[in-house]
Amino acid sequence: MQELQCLFALMLGTQRKFVDPTAALELLKGAFKSPDEQQQDVSEVTHKLLDWLEDAFQLSVNTNSSPQDKSENPMVQLFYGTFLTEGVHEGKTFSRIETFGQYPLQVNGYRNLNECLEGAMVEGEMEPLPSDQLVKYGQERWFTKLPPVLTFELSRFEFNQSLGQPEKIHNKLEFSQMIYMDRYLYSNKEIIQRKRVETRKLRKEIAVLQQKLERYVKYGSGSSRFPLPDMMQYVLEFASTKLPLVVPSAQDSQRMPAQSQVECCSLNEPLRQNSIRKKESTESIEGATSTVVNPLPQQERMNKLPQPSYLPAEIPECPAPHVATEEEVSLVRTCLQRWKSEIEQDMQELKDCTTRLNQSIDQMYGDPVLCQVPYHLHAVLVHEGQANAGHYWAYVYDQPRKSWLKYNDISVTESSWEELERDSYGGLRNASAYCLMYINDKLSHYVADDASEVGNFQREVEALPPELQNYIQEDNWRLEQEVEEWEQEQSCKIPQIESSVNSASQDFTSESGQDQPLGCEHSICSLSSEHARIAKDQTAQAIANTADAYEKNGVEAALSELKETEPVKSQLSGTALTVQSDQQRETKRTEAAAQPSSQVSEVEIPRVGKILVRADADGYNEEVMLSPAMQGVILAIAKARQTFDRDGSEAGLVKAFREEYSRLYLLAKETPTPQNDPRLQHVLIYFLQNGAPKQVVERTLLEQFADKNLSYDERSISIMQVAQAKLKEIGPDDVNMEEYKKWHENYSLFRKVSVYLLTGLELYQNRKYQEALTYLVYAYQSNATLLMKGPNRGVDESLIALYRRKCLLKLNDMAAALFVSRAEADVVEGTNILNDLIIPCMHLIINNDISKDDLDAIEVMRNRWCSYLGQEDMDANLQLKLGELLPRLLDSSAEVIILKEPPKIRPNSPYDLCSRFAAVMESIHGASPVTVK
Repeated sequence: MQELQCLFALMLGTQRKFVDPTAALELLKGAFKSPDEQQQDVSEVTHKLLDWLEDAFQLSVNTNSSPQDKSENPMVQLFYGTFLTEGVHEGKTFSRIETFGQYPLQVNGYRNLNECLEGAMVEGEMEPLPSDQLVKYGQERWFTKLPPVLTFELSRFEFNQSLGQPEKIHNKLEFSQMIYMDRYLYSNKEIIQRKRVETRKLRKEIAVLQQKLERYVKYGSGSSRFPLPDMMQYVLEFASTKLPLVVPSAQDSQRMPAQSQVECCSLNEPLRQNSIRKKESTESIEGATSTVVNPLPQQERMNKLPQPSYLPAEIPECPAPHVATEEEVSLVRTCLQRWKSEIEQDMQELKDCTTRLNQSIDQMYGDPVLCQVPYHLHAVLVHEGQANAGHYWAYVYDQPRKSWLKYNDISVTESSWEELERDSYGGLRNASAYCLMYINDKLSHYVADDASEVGNFQREVEALPPELQNYIQEDNWRLEQEVEEWEQEQSCKIPQIESSVNSASQDFTSESGQDQPLGCEHSICSLSSEHARIAKDQTAQAIANTADAYEKNGVEAALSELKETEPVKSQLSGTALTVQSDQQRETKRTEAAAQPSSQVSEVEIPRVGKILVRADADGYNEEVMLSPAMQGVILAIAKARQTFDRDGSEAGLVKAFREEYSRLYLLAKETPTPQNDPRLQHVLIYFLQNGAPKQVVERTLLEQFADKNLSYDERSISIMQVAQAKLKEIGPDDVNMEEYKKWHENYSLFRKVSVYLLTGLELYQNRKYQEALTYLVYAYQSNATLLMKGPNRGVDESLIALYRRKCLLKLNDMAAALFVSRAEADVVEGTNILNDLIIPCMHLIINNDISKDDLDAIEVMRNRWCSYLGQEDMDANLQLKLGELLPRLLDSSAEVIILKEPPKIRPNSPYDLCSRFAAVMESIHGASPVTVK
């Protein structure tokens, strides 16, 4: 219980991506340690956990009754119910009440969950029999008390006695998101028993109908049985087939009597003709022997003699009647078509009648009186694999999101009911539901109300005992230390990606960033604000270059320098950017210092120098380096100077907004090149190219004008404050915040894919194939998610696939060479590369839409390993290891794909990202390799 307290406390207050439950599980595993039991089923572990929790809570239950009374135990109240068993055994009746937790249900022989429950509640024969016969065995179960959490354990494993090993049952079993338990309650016993009698009668009628239908579907005797309509269709096709017209040669006409030519279509004609030809051949041979002296040796003469044939001379290519008049064919066709139509009508009537009876059974319990105890599906535990090995994951319904979440090890993703059905019903692959957890209506409403409270987690953390709060703080501190150590290690392994001012955006979170709920507006704002600030490094660089040029050569040089700065150099011709003189700047400083309601801070910008910055108290943060939102916003504000001076700050914002929008719109229309992807330069270019809603585009651009770091002169401060005020006026009815969030998440994922691809290509060029493959695989998988939403949402899929394929082939060659080197360390290394990278990646490719190039590459790799089988110079140990590897290499049907995740990446400036991207692309497309420092 102490270990569980720590585990649950961390789940509430940790800043980690996931919490490791190993410590608690190790204690639980200790209960199973015995020489006979080496591996436990998950249900056994669950039973043991509930038993321990029950015992622990019982110690704290204040009751004056005996220790056996567990009515006040919260675990019993939540997870345990009771049922009454009534029955007959060898003529004697019995009745007993039992307690249950996880209720076991057999899967074999049932179609859905209700059929499983019916089978579990009724066993044997309970109907009254004639007085001279006794019921030997029969029993019924009735729930007398249902727990708030109702758990069904689906028995999908059975022991195969002939093979001497357990097997998994892959049969399909359907279940719904809501079930009604009224039909299994003791309080409804009388009405349910009547309905069961009616149901049994209907099932008997269905069985009779199915037997009749079976006679049509499997017609014939012995082991060969076929559908009767098909057989009639085949006979009809046979009767309608005509033999091809064969014109005999002149020689055959002379040899054949006239009567033989007339009877050429009779059944015995081919055999008779064959006999005639045998006779003629014999006579011809004898005549030739008696009249001609052949100079060839006797053996050669014998080889040249015609050999007798024992097959009919003429066999038609397809079966057909040899003699059939038009009248006969017409009569047969008429009869067969009529009989076939009658049979099909009879079969359809049998099917329709069976369907109606099944619908009556399904509607038997649809009475509103029997729909008073609803249970909602809350969680599904899924097992993939076989009886002796496999992988578990779970689906849990999340009330705040009103959607299903998939918990797969450390990965938690949003899912859908359709995906849950596909994974859980069974029958298709070797994945199926193993455990179903339903909660009653009262508990469902409680969960929904509890989840709707904002900040509930924080309040629960604050309510924890001080020692647990300290435990959370210490673990979060250890996390910070781990992150620092990880960063130091990664700086030595891979090219370091520079982080921007705020590197903890939602899609680029490091483990130190605490995840925000998807529905939280703060997470939306942080994501879009990250995109609003994402070009600050580039902006600072542009301002620095402009300042240097101004100091050296004046205004014209400064304008020229700013026009040449990426990514806006093609759009800035003719821009009138006002550069203040030293006297004007000094005047501004004096005015700013004279205003009591403002703060003046001296801030040093790299490569620019120290400047005085004025900002309102809630605006500029003097601890943060002054970095305007992006150079496009700065230039747009500069263009709006006259409008601002003439009509005020609001008109200036409108003018600047239109200027920046027009610039980005033109950039979005430019044709991209392999070395230049304008979507990397600005979030709005991505939005415009993919047809984002106008409200999303305008709000995103407005957020950039509202960035608090625009506090560098009077005009920009005024425009920033107006933009902030307008942002506050935008309500949920004006912008769909859920849609707004998804567009920014897509752009974050696009940048993540770009960084994965870029890093993978750079590593590939440096011949670091193991590291490169992981990045390229994750780039491909994430990119596929984007491309499903539109062709411009992601990057070039063929480029990722090409270098993923090249990496695979390089690694396969490396692993194979190490494996056959016979050195123990090399063999281990080659095996690890195959197991950890090559096989998971191959199976990931095969399970998706595989291209011909990828398929050919996989066949090459497989053939390489198969060629080692049976090599005489390979020792027995290597052959044994090869035998263990090949099944996984060749068969991906039962493979659980677990690929090592690449190191976490952080966002970097568009300038750096674009320049590195251009360098790699130039190298790929035939130019000499370019190194970017």
